[in-house]
Amino acid sequence: MQTGIIGLPQVGKTTLFRILTKAHVDAKSGQTAHVGVAKVPEPRLGELAKLYNPKKITYATVQYVDLPGVQKERMRESLATLRDVDAIAHVIRVFDDPSVPHSEGSIDPLRDATNLDLELILSDHDQISKRLERVEKDLKKKKDPLLEHEKGVLEKCKVHLEAEKPLRELELTAEERKPIGGFLFLSQRPMLYVLNLGDDEAAELDKAVEKHKLAALQGRPNTAVVAVCGRLEAELAEMEEKAAAELLASYGLKEPGLNRLIRATYDLMGLIPFFTAGEPEVRAWTIRRGDTAVKAAGEIHSDIEKGFIRAEVVRCEDLLAAGSIHAAKEKAQVRLEGKEYVVQEGDVILFRHSG
Repeated sequence: MQTGIIGLPQVGKTTLFRILTKAHVDAKSGQTAHVGVAKVPEPRLGELAKLYNPKKITYATVQYVDLPGVQKERMRESLATLRDVDAIAHVIRVFDDPSVPHSEGSIDPLRDATNLDLELILSDHDQISKRLERVEKDLKKKKDPLLEHEKGVLEKCKVHLEAEKPLRELELTAEERKPIGGFLFLSQRPMLYVLNLGDDEAAELDKAVEKHKLAALQGRPNTAVVAVCGRLEAELAEMEEKAAAELLASYGLKEPGLNRLIRATYDLMGLIPFFTAGEPEVRAWTIRRGDTAVKAAGEIHSDIEKGFIRAEVVRCEDLLAAGSIHAAKEKAQVRLEGKEYVVQEGDVILFRHSG
């Protein structure tokens, strides 16, 4: 699954991508898309490693695509690149720097967020209007229950868009999603607004939404807001761990803003981690929220999924508190679960399987 990073020119988009993924990308690389992978910060893996002393620790990852900058004069072309991603991270400039002019002439984060959303809405509205025309023509020739159902769903979506609301905020049932699943509507993608602040606000990341009057972006379905300070993040990325921790502490911060950005991306896509732990490896695996134990087994290997017998499950917090799997078993904290068990965030699982 991929998250596309987009933004107007000069907002710090490619710089953030470079720091997130450790990719070697020129910030002035123009109209080229770049793909990179970021580790999902997970302190519990380090704690599990203390119990097992493994040869290897493997983190879950999020894949990011640094998409070409959004050009007003080529807006449709710019937005077309979003059809291949599962979520959108819109980097919005909040920092003021007279030496780097804003493409719109002034700093106005709410305007920039709203304008992009409107472009996504217009793109989807055009697509739906054209499809409705074809469906209505076909229905005049012949009645078809499936086309009637599709027409009803498309009309529902059209009304929502005409109220200038993105489709990510429209509740649809599983049955309603079926006929439109192949359309790749842009405004249906989960949206992460990434507020790029100036150095003078590095210690106030949590107050950014309130300070810049961006409450309208918060609390919306399938949407999240994260504030970062791009220049500080760039500085931290070049430092040794101890020096970076000291610099963060000087700003009153416990972790880099990018950690929160990565976790917000992961959560927004409906992903959760579960863990496997042993002497060879302590590892975080990624599944969708609501996935069953047998599906989680398939993430590790298709043979484990096919030969699934049962899952031994313990909460990570319980295992860490107990100090060993043996002690957790003595406290009756290790459960035997079947194929249909819905895996919970932070489960430590040992899969028993045949073959």
